[in-house]
Amino acid sequence: MTDQPQLHIDSDWKAQAEAERQRLAEQESAKAASDGHGDGRGDALPPADMRSLVGMMATQALSGLGMYGDRESGRIVVDFEGAKFAIDLLGVLEEKTKGNLTDEEAAELKQVLAELRSRFVQLVQVVAQQQQAGGGATVSPVSGATTPSAAGGSKPSIIIPG
Repeated sequence: MTDQPQLHIDSDWKAQAEAERQRLAEQESAKAASDGHGDGRGDALPPADMRSLVGMMATQALSGLGMYGDRESGRIVVDFEGAKFAIDLLGVLEEKTKGNLTDEEAAELKQVLAELRSRFVQLVQVVAQQQQAGGGATVSPVSGATTPSAAGGSKPSIIIPG
């Protein structure tokens, strides 16, 4: 039985992504508290506004980029098509709402899009380089995949939907 190749994710990239996720969560909770929408319960939904919509779609893109790996197996599931779709939807949103957003909303959307596009390109390049080098990433469909954990389990393995 062959070991599944490994993908070495740059720890700085992961730290930046986690910091961004926390920053967005803090902004959401602060905004909800200042707007009076928060009722003190942890299960309260954020207000239905542009920031929440952008945040929800950005979370989908980050998920597709492997931000939220499986903690039990140590696998990172990367869905480039899903991530690209979420990023493209944000691009459509930016295009269709041009001139109708506040300066703050437009700037935030532009920043989120630039960051997601950059991360997408970086991750695609890393995976392509590792596949060319003969290791690092395995292309296998997620549905029905029963890939064994890598020996040692210290490095996350990656599954890329086909």
